Amino acid sequence: MTDAPEAPRRPGAAPDPAASAADAPWPVGQLSSKLKGYIDRLGTVWVEGEITQWGVSGGNVYGKLKDLTAEATVSFTIWSSVRGKLPEGLGQGDRVIALVKANWWVKGGTLTMQVFEMRRVGLGDLLERLEQLRRQLAAEGLFAPERKKPLPFLPQRIGLVTARDSDAEKDVLRNAQLRWPSVSFRVHYSAVQGDRAVGELVAGIRALDADPEVDVIIVARGGGDFQNLLPFSDEAVVRAAADCATPLVSAIGHENDRPLLDDVADLRASTPTDAAKRVVPDVGEQLATVQQARSRLITRLTSMLTAEIERVAQFRSRPALASATWIIDTRAEELTRLVARGAELTTRRLDSSLEALDERRRQLRALSPQRTLDRGYAIVQDDAGRVVSDAARASLDDALHVTLAAGRLTATVTGTEPSPNDTAPRTPTPSEGKQT
Repeated sequence: MTDAPEAPRRPGAAPDPAASAADAPWPVGQLSSKLKGYIDRLGTVWVEGEITQWGVSGGNVYGKLKDLTAEATVSFTIWSSVRGKLPEGLGQGDRVIALVKANWWVKGGTLTMQVFEMRRVGLGDLLERLEQLRRQLAAEGLFAPERKKPLPFLPQRIGLVTARDSDAEKDVLRNAQLRWPSVSFRVHYSAVQGDRAVGELVAGIRALDADPEVDVIIVARGGGDFQNLLPFSDEAVVRAAADCATPLVSAIGHENDRPLLDDVADLRASTPTDAAKRVVPDVGEQLATVQQARSRLITRLTSMLTAEIERVAQFRSRPALASATWIIDTRAEELTRLVARGAELTTRRLDSSLEALDERRRQLRALSPQRTLDRGYAIVQDDAGRVVSDAARASLDDALHVTLAAGRLTATVTGTEPSPNDTAPRTPTPSEGKQT
């Protein structure tokens, strides 16, 4: 048989003569006893945490204590002899400090913490932590009014984060449906206190925010003491609400100690019932508002139409509109006068123009060469068409053309005689040639 490997030991430590080996294993009872011995050496210690489970059986208390920041939980036991010395009202959700001693149960192989003393953590400490977180979030602008989103007038679907079968759920659903029967809800159930509350609240807010059919989210709880409301002041829950793109309503229902969720929410409702009334309009009120608006509109239109009818009646009663034919008659007489006046002016203008034309005609006739020819004068021209006004310019046998008042003659020069009034020849003017 080969030798079994040695049990691990600390560097520099002497070998343990009682170490177990494959051919010399420890009995389970020995292991459990050794564990109890090791654990008993720890003694009593003060620890701080949050009570996440609290149950009473046979006068003893069995519960669990959770670390405030890390994911660590231990079980504890409070014997009846110690329970009577504890502060009144201790229970699930309380943050406490406890004097405990680790206790290993040899027979069952379980570890539990035996509580000798337990106290609530001072409210001053919790309030100071909350105030520091409040100042930090305010400095980041998460509480700024300009970040708050307006609620829709009539949401088609409302998201609700609350505890299953809670009074808060019933209040919201009942009052919303009483105000608007067709309203629709999508409910995400979550623990509202204890160690599961923060994670489930964050998951519910994010799930409903990611739903495109949800128009507004209500986070509701039916009140509670200060410590039970601490999950609604947890930084993770507050930041999830701040990152929410959907309008969010906080309806925690606690007036004295407002959780931080109230400050970051787009609307704070005093109770779940108040949240339902502020998110959903009242159908009766809206119908009454519509009816009032219709009545005012009808009254206004009736008044306007009545006023216009009266104005038209006043216009029709005036003398100018009493008889509809007076405009035509008046205009017809005026048109007749204008036509007669136009005809008169036109006739006068034509007569005047005719007289002026006759005068111009007489003047033209008086100045016409034809009138000169009619009085017995003639126009003599040579073959070149030049007027012959002086006999000295003509030669024997020249052909002349004589224009008379009626017709023309062709003649031949057989002789010339000077004018008895002229002593010297001269060049006749064209007008003189025309008149000789």
